[in-house]
Amino acid sequence: MPQIEEAQPKYLQIAHYIRDQILRGDLRPGDEVPSERQLAQDWKVSRPTAARSLEALRQQGFVEKRQGSGTYVRSLEVNRRARELYGRARQTGKIYTPGEYAVITSAGWMDAPDHVAEALGLAKDRRAVHRRRVTNDESGPITISTSWFGPDIGQRAPKLRDPERIQEGTLMYVESMTGRQGSYAEDRMCARTATEDEAADLRLPPSSPVLIVHHVVYDLQDHPLEFAEATYPPGRWAFEQGYPLA
Repeated sequence: MPQIEEAQPKYLQIAHYIRDQILRGDLRPGDEVPSERQLAQDWKVSRPTAARSLEALRQQGFVEKRQGSGTYVRSLEVNRRARELYGRARQTGKIYTPGEYAVITSAGWMDAPDHVAEALGLAKDRRAVHRRRVTNDESGPITISTSWFGPDIGQRAPKLRDPERIQEGTLMYVESMTGRQGSYAEDRMCARTATEDEAADLRLPPSSPVLIVHHVVYDLQDHPLEFAEATYPPGRWAFEQGYPLA
């Protein structure tokens, strides 16, 4: 018979919590992470458990230990994916970290491509609202993403059709305007060569490899709320949760 999985070990729960803070941008390169003593006190665990969580972060490349000083976040180029953006928006009310900003390159009504219509459950009316953005940091463009919403949401959330930034992020804005709450999301990923437009926007040589993520958010009734397609340049990391092998 299949067995229900046990909860993750405490040291991994602590490590993943700190890792998510790093991926969201709450802890930035050079910031000191809590000490073994502080983690043991905050999480009510033993010092060896706290030490093991920091060691797991070190092995994953997120932090480095400096002799006689403490443990600090390493400089690491990461793809800040939707789950990190949503987490940051819900924590701080802002979707981007300091130094990051988005330029909306197009917004408004458009006939949805087949894969978008299928993901959003559009049948007869293929019109959808799209928002295409290029996200930048100090180094230049880091992501291209296009969000798509069905016609009912497009009517009830007019800012989606405006090429101005939505400070709290599109999903939180849609939730506030429609009363529909995002419940869970699914991601599908693949790699391919960049299109001409993608290569130009990301300042990549022609035919560079890129990571593509298709992201669908579902509401509490399991109805699709948002479909997003994101394009990431090579050389930046994307992370998922750890998992047991047994």
